[in-house]
Amino acid sequence: MRLSADKTALRVNAALTLTGIPPAVSAYRLGNRSALDWVIDQHRPHSDPRSGLRHDPFDPADPQAAVRLVEQVVAISLATVALVDGLPPLASAAG
Repeated sequence: MRLSADKTALRVNAALTLTGIPPAVSAYRLGNRSALDWVIDQHRPHSDPRSGLRHDPFDPADPQAAVRLVEQVVAISLATVALVDGLPPLASAAG
């Protein structure tokens, strides 16, 4: 999976690109990355160099799983940003 440069589209594979990702999704951060960036990084096929075991998170029995995961991360990111933006400002500690 790879995000477009403007982070509004996600190429899941050669046949599927998800578009219309709101820019606010990038505002929900987990450390130094957005939640969507983190999921994309973790949700990729890879092999363990020591054991040779291959991990492929894409389940051929459930091809829509990746789409549902992205939908959930986008929804949670937007909801969290809206909640945080609605919080009152912090009072000054000096006083």
